[in-house]
Amino acid sequence: MQYDIEANIISWEITKDPIKNALELGNFIIHLSKAKKPVLIEILNASKFVGKIDKIKLEGIKRQIMETS
Repeated sequence: MQYDIEANIISWEITKDPIKNALELGNFIIHLSKAKKPVLIEILNASKFVGKIDKIKLEGIKRQIMETS
C-alpha cells in the first residue's frame, strides 16, 4: 500500500494481473482484471479516510464489482 501525499491518493496493488477496466465508487477506483477480480484499489482524497478504513464495507464493494459487466 502506498500513499502519494501530493495527489492525496492511497494505492493498494493486490495482484500484478493486467487491468481490463475500472469501476469508480465515490472516492474509490477499483481496477479490475478480465475475470473481474480487483487488481489495484485507489482511494482518492485519502486523508479523509485515514483512521476510518476499518469502517469500509468491503462486501458492498465486492457486490458492486460482480454486478458490473
